[in-house]
Amino acid sequence: MELYNYFRSSASYRVRIALALKGLDYDYQAVHLAKNAQQGESYAAVSAARLVPVLRDGEHTLTQSLAIIEYLDETHPQPPLLPATPAERARVRALALDIACEIHPLNNLRVLRYLKREMKVADEDKDRWYRHWVETGLEVVERQLAAAPATYCHGGTPTLADCVLVPQIFNAQRFECRVTHVPNVMRVFDACMRLEAFERTRPEQCPDFE
Repeated sequence: MELYNYFRSSASYRVRIALALKGLDYDYQAVHLAKNAQQGESYAAVSAARLVPVLRDGEHTLTQSLAIIEYLDETHPQPPLLPATPAERARVRALALDIACEIHPLNNLRVLRYLKREMKVADEDKDRWYRHWVETGLEVVERQLAAAPATYCHGGTPTLADCVLVPQIFNAQRFECRVTHVPNVMRVFDACMRLEAFERTRPEQCPDFE
């Protein structure tokens, strides 16, 4: 397998975690988003959307981090990243989507660049935008976790939701967001970071880290 990836991309980090939890090897293909490597014609042949991550597995080219993780879970079932029952799977997917759909799109690089370059938003206001959506979005996740406390987002083993939560917290910490108001979120984050799969795939461990 090949993973097209950027060390600072939280969506890429999600897939790196899932691959590590599954014990799957892959070739790391770096795509430097900050230098606009994704806009080159050579990468357009890999990703129509010119985004990361992209996973190539034989004849299959897969995009969108959550879809990639579910593909990995179906093709390599152990250890499972989704629970056994429909209701539990729905809860895990909902937690993942609370982050991937409600928080992440508002604070990814393309949006922040547009705010600064096209809308002429000052850096201070851009950072305030970022922190508002991250901090209020994490409050929603906090309420979900507080309603059914567990070691991880759902139960005693990491799931799809944990693969999505951890990279978002890395982003929050990088932009100095407030996290003291989400103790259950941070408890789960700390539990995840005690596992090798989360620790060895963190941005600082990537070959393209700067």
